[in-house]
Amino acid sequence: MIATASIVAGTLAPVQQAYLLQARQMQALSFAVHIPLVCFGIAFPAMVLLAEWLYLRSGDPLYRTLAQRWSKVMIALFAVGVITGTILSFEMGLLWPDFTATFGSVFGLGFALEGFSFFVEAIFIGIYVYGWDRLSPRAHFASGIPVAIAGFTGSLMVISVNAWMNHPSGFALRDGKAVDVHPLAALFGNSYLWHELAHMYLAGYIVTGFLVAGAYAVGRLRGRFGRYERTALAIPLTIAAFASPVQVLVGDWAAREVARTQPTKLAAIEGLARTASGAPLHLLGWYSDRQVKAGIAIPKALSLLAFHDPGATVQGLDAVPAADRPPVNVVRVAFQTMVAIGTTLALLGIAYMVVRIRRKRLPGSLGSIARSPSRAPCR
Repeated sequence: MIATASIVAGTLAPVQQAYLLQARQMQALSFAVHIPLVCFGIAFPAMVLLAEWLYLRSGDPLYRTLAQRWSKVMIALFAVGVITGTILSFEMGLLWPDFTATFGSVFGLGFALEGFSFFVEAIFIGIYVYGWDRLSPRAHFASGIPVAIAGFTGSLMVISVNAWMNHPSGFALRDGKAVDVHPLAALFGNSYLWHELAHMYLAGYIVTGFLVAGAYAVGRLRGRFGRYERTALAIPLTIAAFASPVQVLVGDWAAREVARTQPTKLAAIEGLARTASGAPLHLLGWYSDRQVKAGIAIPKALSLLAFHDPGATVQGLDAVPAADRPPVNVVRVAFQTMVAIGTTLALLGIAYMVVRIRRKRLPGSLGSIARSPSRAPCR
């Protein structure tokens, strides 16, 4: 679809992006709906297969019931993801016609390969969901493996395109046209791909794990916490608890890459107006009049985090013309919100694992909840 849009856009006269802000707002709205669904596409098939594998290994029908119920949610989210993904693919050509016409030949291969992954996923997710009582247990489990693989490869293609947009390579620009294009080098030879890939996949398991666990946590607050609910809570929460602390390390890796190759982005994220050695880090606050107001300053912390050197020089917004500077507070507030959520989830994951490993139970599962009778799963 992207390749077709590129061809159509290339046959038309150059288009001036007169409504750039509106285009960005529409794209951001579409991504806000689509990205959580991508997280489920990455991680949820693996969680469903884990539950079914536990059934095959133990023979406990509870795990089969859990996997069967989750598979219905999986196919519903897949269907919604198809709709939002189709909208995004059209927006690439409609909202960014000049960009798509110029560079579609460079990154279009990624979306084409993503299309193949989508069709493989669609075929096997249908076989998996409707094959519970039509296939042998082992054949049914095997039919779900391509779903998990296609979720990985499909999102890998999109992440590679995003990495290319952050660090364009694999082509030469001549007279406003992309020439000497090497699509494989552009998409998979990009240094930005690897930290974005790790960051997104961990995020997929974190988002999916905590949201699925949250649904059963609500059930517990309402008095439903038998053996089925405890198992359904423990599987996704354990996965998310392992992934969330690792994300802190990957986030540090990603931040250092941004500091090295996109210093203006880092300056906007941190509200650093002037280039400085031993730059401070500000928690909270609002950027105004070339400074962060009402923030908590940590001396030399930005240099330490960005370059692992407390005396390192960090480039500020003054290094580029005012017209080329991003909207600082939009970027800064969004980034700090992400960091706050990620840190909270990492601490929650660590607390959960400590209780789980040392006390051999779910947090808060003693007392009346532990004495509650187990409920048999329903088909």
